[in-house]
Amino acid sequence: MTEHRTAILSRMFIVLGLLFLIPCALAFQLIRINYIEGEGLRALWNKQAVEMMPIPAQRGNIYDHNGTLLATNSVDYQIALDPKVQGLTRQQIIELTGKLGELTSRPGSYYLDKVDKAPAKSRYVVLAKNLSGIDKDEISNLGIKGVIVEENFRRKYTFGSLAAHSLGFVNHNMEGRTGIESFYNNELKGSDGVQQVRKDPFNRIFEYVGAPKKLPVNGYSLYTTIDAYIQAILEDELKTGVEKFRANYGTGIIMDPKTGAIKALANYPTYDPNFPGSGENENRRNFAISDMVEPGSTYKLITAIAALEQKKVNFEEVFHTGDGEKVIHGLTLRDHEPLGDITFEEVIRQSSNVGTAEIAMRLDNDHFYQYSRNMGFGTPTYVDIAGEESGRMAKPYDWSLVSLPWMSHGYELLATPMQVAQAYSAFANHGLLMKPYIVERIEDENGNIISEHEPESIRRVAKKKTLDQLLPIFESVVSDSGTGEYAQVDGLRIAGKTGTAKKVVNGRYANIYRGSFVGFFPVEDPKYVCFIMLDEPKPVGYGGYTAGPIFQKVTNRIAGLDNDLQRNMESGLNEDDFITQAPLLEGLTVKNAEQILAEFDIEYKLNGKEGYIIEQHPEPGDTLTPGDEIILTLSETYSPIDSASVKEGYAEIPDLDGMNMRNASALLSSLGLKANMIGSGTIFAQFPKAGQVMRKGGEVTIRGKARSLEAVTETRKK
Repeated sequence: MTEHRTAILSRMFIVLGLLFLIPCALAFQLIRINYIEGEGLRALWNKQAVEMMPIPAQRGNIYDHNGTLLATNSVDYQIALDPKVQGLTRQQIIELTGKLGELTSRPGSYYLDKVDKAPAKSRYVVLAKNLSGIDKDEISNLGIKGVIVEENFRRKYTFGSLAAHSLGFVNHNMEGRTGIESFYNNELKGSDGVQQVRKDPFNRIFEYVGAPKKLPVNGYSLYTTIDAYIQAILEDELKTGVEKFRANYGTGIIMDPKTGAIKALANYPTYDPNFPGSGENENRRNFAISDMVEPGSTYKLITAIAALEQKKVNFEEVFHTGDGEKVIHGLTLRDHEPLGDITFEEVIRQSSNVGTAEIAMRLDNDHFYQYSRNMGFGTPTYVDIAGEESGRMAKPYDWSLVSLPWMSHGYELLATPMQVAQAYSAFANHGLLMKPYIVERIEDENGNIISEHEPESIRRVAKKKTLDQLLPIFESVVSDSGTGEYAQVDGLRIAGKTGTAKKVVNGRYANIYRGSFVGFFPVEDPKYVCFIMLDEPKPVGYGGYTAGPIFQKVTNRIAGLDNDLQRNMESGLNEDDFITQAPLLEGLTVKNAEQILAEFDIEYKLNGKEGYIIEQHPEPGDTLTPGDEIILTLSETYSPIDSASVKEGYAEIPDLDGMNMRNASALLSSLGLKANMIGSGTIFAQFPKAGQVMRKGGEVTIRGKARSLEAVTETRKK
């Protein structure tokens, strides 16, 4: 019994001894941590609790030639909640989620469910994203603890899809992926700053006073050569053309031939770079610089230049094309129609493949190859847009017996639309090949110029004398007897070339085509080169019938923006041209109409005593022969509809389209309205629209441009 008791006591002493050692150990650890190793451990904690956080740099803006903002940065906000923060009540959570419901399209219960369904230990619950600055301020004003507000920077493209393929887009890290955004990514993105922050035991980050900080250097801004107005015209007409001719896609380029500046570049279908992943991947492809195609008959320019400079052809020579077929080394070459006996000029004007091949076969392979390379084919243009292809052109030692005649009209080689536009720019620029470019200067955030592009001449591709001889021939292409007749613009001299190329399907040429037209204007002093191409237009594939009309509409609208072209067009029309069509006189006073009729030497007769002209015969746009007179019907008041329907003190706004500024202002004044005049010349737009009623004393905005024949004779749309 005594032994058993002794054993129990021994075990108790051992347990008590062990229990006594625990506080001793704890005391020792406290002494060690606080006194022996305290300084070192505190330094280690400070090191682990401090972290370096980046301060993002702002990406630079992108502007058009006129300073219009095309791409910039926007900020939105993300709201999160720490539901475990001390002092946060259930009522405050309900208040927060209710406010989010008011600011968004979702009910407050949606956000409350997010909080309730979060993991029990969660200290970070994301509630809402993409909130505006105003929304963020309303949430902050609630003063609720635990609300976490985070900034998110996004790239914003001001006009959506406008110039999308030139600008490109950025990824989620604000890194450029395509276009200018990619090519100038380093210049645009700047360099991030950095600041020191601390972390608490819950891994939350806090700024603190006196923390070291390096400020970011914001990215540079780019000023491009793009003209937003011309870009919009090109995109609009290209879209209309692609849909009208049911093409797979269309491409357009407009350049300044003297400098190489790209005024507009478009592809359709297109995409919105604000949401680059929302459409088809193919729509993001920039066909203007990455689509390598056989250029077809637009390539006949190279054949013509080489043959003329090498004295292999003369203008009096007649080519016997017969029924439009010619067998060359076992392969049959065909024209689009039998052309018979034709001159060198007609070979180009009528786009004869047979005649062009006969001319080319007088050249040796090396000479033809060298002229092609000199014109920029087979090598990149080095335009400052990411994604350019160089084209493909085999060396002469790899050519077959039929390579030269087939290359002479644009087969057996691949070229990008940009290369074709560059070649015709050299033609328009008297033989100087210019490097295409789209960014003209780079500035920092203070407006200091970092770099500025100077037009860069690459080489002379031909003698000026040679091109002067060819110019009338390529101008004749854009005539009633040429393949480019549908590209004509009244009063404007244009030189250019149509192109039609069969496509290769499953290794063989099929009866599906790419149609193109490239031209420059005005011929006397070229300001614009315009290239248009459609892929598989239907039901007709010829470039003159498909791309030509698109070129015509684009050119006509550009002329409406360019006062120099307007004056050029008016001076290019002789007196007889002006009096062959009746001018638009409806809505004018007799005095104003007399001034216009006297200017064009047209006789007239009045029906009525006074008032404004409400009817005329012949109608506007009808043909007049010498001696014809116009009969003008007058009315006591100018009222397109029953004036009794207009309340007293109000006036109905007249249709002012086609009138000159002075006459329109007088008409509005007589109705008790004011005129806000923008521009000068012929009115092409007004606000409010005709037919609306406005209180007298109100202001009507009218926009004018220099008058052209089209504006003078255009029939008023009823």
